[in-house]
Amino acid sequence: MAKYLLQASYSAEGTKGLLKDGGSKRRAAAEAALKGVNGKLEAFYYAFGETDVFAIADVPDNVSAAALSLAVSASGAVKTQMTVLLTPEEIDQATKKTVSYRPPGN
Repeated sequence: MAKYLLQASYSAEGTKGLLKDGGSKRRAAAEAALKGVNGKLEAFYYAFGETDVFAIADVPDNVSAAALSLAVSASGAVKTQMTVLLTPEEIDQATKKTVSYRPPGN
């Protein structure tokens, strides 16, 4: 499974739902949504500022991550951003691959 950083910002309607349900119920909803794509929630935190929620999740693949993102975004209550997270060992593997690349203008 791949790890993803999930960032979420509530719309005004989403914030009203958060005020009604509370934070624990929203975390449970995230866990249920992830379970629906055979994923698992590792961490879930609220924050001050432009981003309301930061979460880390295990998701089987990019297609499952896209399905999750589409379902959440379609609600209109939450704007999301998902970032694939790489382990140090995956970066070690990447540094051993040879890539032929020509920068623009060269």
